[in-house]
Amino acid sequence: MSYIDIIKNGIVKENPTFVLMLGMCPTLATTTSAMNGMSMGLATMAVLICTNFVISCMKSITPDKVRIPVFIVVIAAFVTMLQLVIKAFLPDIDASLGLFIPLIVVNCIILGRAEGFASKNSPVASLFDGIGIGLGFTIGLTLLGICRELLGSGSIFGFVLLPETYNILLFVLPPGAFIMLGFLIAIVNKLRS
Repeated sequence: MSYIDIIKNGIVKENPTFVLMLGMCPTLATTTSAMNGMSMGLATMAVLICTNFVISCMKSITPDKVRIPVFIVVIAAFVTMLQLVIKAFLPDIDASLGLFIPLIVVNCIILGRAEGFASKNSPVASLFDGIGIGLGFTIGLTLLGICRELLGSGSIFGFVLLPETYNILLFVLPPGAFIMLGFLIAIVNKLRS
C-alpha cells in the first residue's frame, strides 16, 4: 500500500466520523461552529501524527504487558504539549474548546490507531496513517460544524450568509448535532455505495 493510499484510506474508507463512528464525544460537542470543528480536528490530527510516529519507533522496545499504558503516556505527553501551545498562542480556541483538548488523551481514534496501525507498521507509514485519519476526522468535524453553524446561526466561519429569521436554534444545540450527523452519515453512505 502506498503512502497516498494510506492517506486516502483515512479520509474515505476509514473516516473516523462517518464510517468508523469513532470519537463521537468531541464530534457532537465541539461542532457548534465550523471554526470549533476544524480546530478540534486539527488538534486531534497533530496528536495523532506525533503519537503514531513515536509509538511506531518504540514498538520493538515496548513489552507487550505494558503496551497500552505506554501508549497512553505518549498520547498524554503530546496532548499536554498541545494544550500548552493552544493556551499560549490561541486563547480564543482554548476558551471555546475548553475541556475537550485534554480529553484527546482518551480519544478512541488515537489509541485505536496506535494499537491497530502504529504498533505494527513502520514509522513513515504510521506518520502517513496519522495524516490520513487526522484529515478524515478534521474534514468530518469541519463539515458537521459548517452545517450546524449555517442552519443554526446563518453563518459559516463567522461570515453571516442567512438572515436571523432563517436560523434554526435546534442545530446549535445537542439534539441538532445528532440530527445533522445522521443526515451526513446517510449522505456519505449513499455516495460510497
